[in-house]
Amino acid sequence: MNRTKGDEEEYWNSSKFKAFTFDDEDDELSQLKESKRAVNSLRDFVDDDDDDDLERVSWSGEPVGSISWSIKETAGNSVSNHEREQLKSRNSFSSYTPLPKPASTYSLSSFFRGRTRPGSFQSLSDALSDAPAKSYAPELGRPKGEYRDYSNDWSPSDTVRRLRKGKVCSLERFRSLQDKLQLLEEAVSMHDGNVITAVLIFLKRTLSKEILFRELEVRQVALRHLIHFLKEIGDQKLLLDLFSLPFSAEDSAHIQDHYTLLERQIIIEANDRHLESAGQTEIFRKHPRKASILNMPLVTTLFYSCFYHYTEAEGTFSSPVNLKKTFKIPDKQYVLTALAARAKLRAWHDVDALFTTKNWLGYTKKRAPIGFHRVVEILHKNSAPVQILQEYVNLVEDVDTKLNLATKFKCHDVVIDTCRDLKDRQQLLAYRSKVDKGSAEEEKIDAVLNSSQIRWKN
Repeated sequence: MNRTKGDEEEYWNSSKFKAFTFDDEDDELSQLKESKRAVNSLRDFVDDDDDDDLERVSWSGEPVGSISWSIKETAGNSVSNHEREQLKSRNSFSSYTPLPKPASTYSLSSFFRGRTRPGSFQSLSDALSDAPAKSYAPELGRPKGEYRDYSNDWSPSDTVRRLRKGKVCSLERFRSLQDKLQLLEEAVSMHDGNVITAVLIFLKRTLSKEILFRELEVRQVALRHLIHFLKEIGDQKLLLDLFSLPFSAEDSAHIQDHYTLLERQIIIEANDRHLESAGQTEIFRKHPRKASILNMPLVTTLFYSCFYHYTEAEGTFSSPVNLKKTFKIPDKQYVLTALAARAKLRAWHDVDALFTTKNWLGYTKKRAPIGFHRVVEILHKNSAPVQILQEYVNLVEDVDTKLNLATKFKCHDVVIDTCRDLKDRQQLLAYRSKVDKGSAEEEKIDAVLNSSQIRWKN
């Protein structure tokens, strides 16, 4: 369609469309204004300026910052302070200047609307694919009711449920003793150890020791959780104070033993740390300690004593015999632990003495309350010489078990002698094929097979 010059001027002057001029409003400014309106709309959902001075506690009991932090942390876990400052500066219109357009950055308007500016900004889908862990603003589509999560008006039961879900909430609003105890009761009834521990940390920080202990006397579940927590953080002083409390009948004996053991461990630890630092004790020079003995179980403490203090007199706290009598350790447990410790040190003389008993006539005999088959397994695990292994394999009473162990650990003499005693020619011939050709074991087998004094069964 042909138009004259006048018609064209009339068209541009009367049309709702405008021709491009340099005086028009900059398109970037329009996009930024639109971005500002989108971000400002979030203020209807979140207003976090009132409670920034409160300390926040997560389910693990650690302070996590203000409500402002928690909202931004929930909406986008990886947004840094520097990035937030950039967002604030982009939304400021007090002194507008044209923005530079680097090659791989995002504008808020293009992020919200998904626009692409050629050569400058990426599309929304490209932005998300390039930075999957980034979130530059809270989700716009979340219901308004969800932002009640950041209110301070939760009841104890609601607070405990939120802690169980791992949500951030403040415990500081529970100021009275009644409110704090109700919070603890709700945590215990939820049967969640993490929540109980988080509440106990709060009570430990906000209640005096006397009041806390008094209230925990009638709350055995919470008391056991506190003991476990104090052991984890190594608060020995508070643990010792705590063990003076009256416990339930079924727990009192166990708690008393634990109290006694902890006192014993503190004494042993202080003495051994001094000996180790002095460098004058051979066992500590050859085998430096790998960890502290504090708060270790009774069996671990016994192993430690058998390893470092085996020859000490019964009157010392670190003596294994003293530990056995004080805590009424059964013979089987004591022998098993002492064997493991002395075999690890390759102290074979101590191993032999551990199983040697003497009767009233002075005769000696080997006896093992754990069974000699277990003794053989432990000795082999600690690389005992074949001669020692053979001695204890021979003490196994069950013949089949003895042959299996002797074959497994290559105790050739035990296999040959047992087959000879059983007059089992076929089994001896089968074992002959397993030993080395021309070895001393093969020669011994041949000598037994050719003996005229043995009447073979097969």
